[in-house]
Amino acid sequence: MSLDAGPAVAGADAGGALAQDFVQFCVDSGVLRFGEFKTKAGRLSPYFFNAGLFDDGAKLGRLAQFYAQALVASGIEFDMIFGPAYKGIPLGAAVAIELARLGRNVPFAYNRKEAKDHGEGGSLVGAPLKGRVLIVDDVMSAGTAARESIALIQAAGATPHAVAIALDRQEKATEVGPDGTVRDVDHSAVQYVRGQLGLQVCAIATLADLLQYLSLHTGADLNQHRDRVLAYRERYGVA
Repeated sequence: MSLDAGPAVAGADAGGALAQDFVQFCVDSGVLRFGEFKTKAGRLSPYFFNAGLFDDGAKLGRLAQFYAQALVASGIEFDMIFGPAYKGIPLGAAVAIELARLGRNVPFAYNRKEAKDHGEGGSLVGAPLKGRVLIVDDVMSAGTAARESIALIQAAGATPHAVAIALDRQEKATEVGPDGTVRDVDHSAVQYVRGQLGLQVCAIATLADLLQYLSLHTGADLNQHRDRVLAYRERYGVA
């Protein structure tokens, strides 16, 4: 099995069966919910993706399968996996296990929020960071977590190479202006990480895939959610 074929794109299977199966899995698991939810940016979102609800062995194992399949489809090249604390730790470990099951055994490491001053010490745990490193996380809100991971990886002498996430919300990121006010910017967090930080990004599914799912499932409730999600994308979405 090889992951060394061609460039990676966000949503490597966007619109395809893998993405649609993943959205269905998230709905069935209660991870993806519809309603009215306030985001970190203060927006009222018609949907909420809570990866913390992949909270048993079966769900986490199935999630890892989706990550592994999306990575294979993306063609991303990497030498090891890094799981940033906290959510990235179980995600990265599960993906490493699934890839090994598929015949692609790669080292895995993660960080602590606070460095230990006893035992092995330091803030990094697991395999030594080296080569091209794939960061595994759930979503990307502002690129802040990615920048923190990049700094850790570079400090260890390795190369931050790519990021794998579950869902690309495809919406405008925010930044704080000199006067302290928060404003929308024209790019998403994923676009920032790809364009400004130079990392490849692979998402299992995107907001476009979610809209396609809502279009394909024509129940009255889902049609209502589709209209609200579409309106949200028209207001906050990026190209």
